[in-house]
Amino acid sequence: MAGKPTVAKSPLALIPPAGPTLGGTLPLSCIDKTIAGLVNIIQVFPPSSLSAAHDDQGAAVAAMRSGFARALVPYYPVAGRVTPSGLAVDCTGEGVWFVEAAASCALADVDGLEAFPLLLPGELLLPRPPPCEKLEGLILMAQATRFTCGGFAVGITFSHTVFHGYGAARFLTAVGELARGLPAPSVAPVWDLHAIPDPPSPPPPFFAVVTEFRLVKDISAESIERVKDEFKQAAGEGCSTFDAVTAVVFKCRVLALAGALPDGAEVRVSFPAGTRHLLRDVLSAVDGYYGNCVYLGCVARTRRADVVVVERQMPWDGLSWGRMYA
Repeated sequence: MAGKPTVAKSPLALIPPAGPTLGGTLPLSCIDKTIAGLVNIIQVFPPSSLSAAHDDQGAAVAAMRSGFARALVPYYPVAGRVTPSGLAVDCTGEGVWFVEAAASCALADVDGLEAFPLLLPGELLLPRPPPCEKLEGLILMAQATRFTCGGFAVGITFSHTVFHGYGAARFLTAVGELARGLPAPSVAPVWDLHAIPDPPSPPPPFFAVVTEFRLVKDISAESIERVKDEFKQAAGEGCSTFDAVTAVVFKCRVLALAGALPDGAEVRVSFPAGTRHLLRDVLSAVDGYYGNCVYLGCVARTRRADVVVVERQMPWDGLSWGRMYA
């Protein structure tokens, strides 16, 4: 490949639902109201992953467009916009913004987009809305970028106010199924946000300001098992791999900051915990629910010598909130 790779984008196009959809305003849940912002994901499809029917890139993009249009009928809230208050979705049926693009290189020239940082800037692979749209109102946008080898990268930007990773994946799975010609999504979507009760106290807000540290570290399975064995010997019960890895990372991070922390400083580790299993007796069909289904877990310690994380000691209201479903 000669020179720096480039990406040429065609004009944005609005893909409306393929058929009539319901209108009106749908309120968001108490969980949705604590989460804001847009999430970006980039999916890579090498030429070998495309079906024989879609070997032609033009045909593949056409099928993708059709999949989005058809999926927006059962997933009609996604075709709407978040209201200015951020507390509801206005089911306008406008659709989602879609852009086609072409890269000047093959996927192999940019390591299949697996290297970090990306050898092709992420902003070139992600859609940007037109000036007439407000970012905070958008629910989903997509960009399909063709590579010279015949492969694709599909960049998705979605609103975390409306759904989290699982919900977005459920919608995109439906897009793929309908693009392949299935008559309907294999799992029918469920909104039902009104069925989720408010917690006993307001959910803890997600952090408005986060300093992000990126670290790629290979933690061996042997190291993880050693930590789990040490915990079992000390506590008399087992812990998960997530418990073990989080505890070690938290401890190392705090020890690295020890010199700058006063003795009484409170240090915390927070993470979103899934609550889908708590909704099985609340929603009509929990597998199809695509709204936010997480709660912020938090562990705090005030003495550096006590930096040991035990998930079962989390001081968060999500536990009592979950008992409301029992």
